[in-house]
Amino acid sequence: MVILPIIVAIALVLYIYYKVAVIRNKDKLTQAYFNAKSRICLGIFVLVFGINQYLYYQTKLSLFIGIIFLILGGMQLNLGIKESKHYRNEWKRLYPNGNES
Repeated sequence: MVILPIIVAIALVLYIYYKVAVIRNKDKLTQAYFNAKSRICLGIFVLVFGINQYLYYQTKLSLFIGIIFLILGGMQLNLGIKESKHYRNEWKRLYPNGNES
């Protein structure tokens, strides 16, 4: 199961990338959108990390911790997707030509 650690690493890198993009951008709408994208990456990270830990250890304790991580990761992922759709639609409404000048 090499794919799960790769997904965990990619999600962590993308989370850090979007958090840095939030700091570097001055537009509040774009900051909120990047924050939603970082929440999606955090949700994927926690979700896949929980699955990976259960598959690696396969004990009752890792199962309970994995279930908690699945719930928390799923909640972050769901909220991030909803926020991302909302802010993307707001951006399209405010800037119909595609530029923010």
